[in-house]
Amino acid sequence: MARPTGARLIAGLVLGIVAVQALMLFAFAWPASNSGPREVPVAVAGPPEVADRIEQGLAAVPSRDDGGPAFDVIRLADPDAATAAVADREVYGAIVATPEGPQALVASAAGPAVAQLIRIAVTNAAPEGTAVSVEDVVPATADDPNGAGLAAGVLPMVMTSAAAGLIVVVLLARRLPRLVTVTALAVTAGLAGAALLEYALGVTADAYWPVAGVIALLVGAVAATVAGLGAVLGRAGAALGVLLMIFVGNPFSAAASAPEMLPQPWGDIGQTMPPGAAVTAIRSVAFFDGAGAGMPLLVLAAWLVAGVALVLIGRSGRLAGERSESAAEPGNVPDRGPSEARSGASA
Repeated sequence: MARPTGARLIAGLVLGIVAVQALMLFAFAWPASNSGPREVPVAVAGPPEVADRIEQGLAAVPSRDDGGPAFDVIRLADPDAATAAVADREVYGAIVATPEGPQALVASAAGPAVAQLIRIAVTNAAPEGTAVSVEDVVPATADDPNGAGLAAGVLPMVMTSAAAGLIVVVLLARRLPRLVTVTALAVTAGLAGAALLEYALGVTADAYWPVAGVIALLVGAVAATVAGLGAVLGRAGAALGVLLMIFVGNPFSAAASAPEMLPQPWGDIGQTMPPGAAVTAIRSVAFFDGAGAGMPLLVLAAWLVAGVALVLIGRSGRLAGERSESAAEPGNVPDRGPSEARSGASA
């Protein structure tokens, strides 16, 4: 089939690039423009009559979705239980009734957007003239008080990992070199990424090895999935893997907010993808002593195992289809099954 040239080639390139730009614009702008509170878990502690008034005030906060509450309120017995619930990531914040007035307990490390939302909600719900105190139970680092560094760091890690998976399946013809490259990339990226976040940027503190492990899982999961889909389905599979990670995983990762702030079910779906799971896991291991990290780590491990399995069952040969050329190159002989080996021997 003749390739398009001249005006048809230019038109095809322009339309294709604009289509990709439009898809990316929609994928990233739609979740952000529809962000807002949707049953955000918070705790209320204090005498029943005071707690009732606080809960009524929270119920008056408008939700981003019609018909649903902005906050999912949990009643707790005392301030200590409320503080423990915030520190264990059971809730994003708490409102405690004190003799001096309501006190807001927040955790900016869990998501600065949610912490600010709780501050505003408590202030607005308090009786006029009442002073509202705020305690940040689990703050972000002094160098990254708004948590922007972690949120901004997820996108480039996912994009480069997806590109690496594509490069691996395009340039390497055999299964073992693909797996070795993905493994080496994941380990190196984990060590380097954690060093940048902690020592260069101050995004995390005293959590180098746990953060390095999570980043390694993220990079390995993304790269292995893209390479595996490419090995099984060819160019279409590799493209599917890239689109899945960048156009679905990143926009719905809730890196800058929280899953409950995104439209549902997309907020929950985002947590089943490597970017969203990695953000939650990094926050957990870096600031909450691992509380709430179990499920995100399982998600990352599942994607990594699935990607490796796809690489192993996928076909050998370069993705570009130059299998005959790659077979002739030393060290790049495609793997052959027993039936292929027998037929080659008989020939």
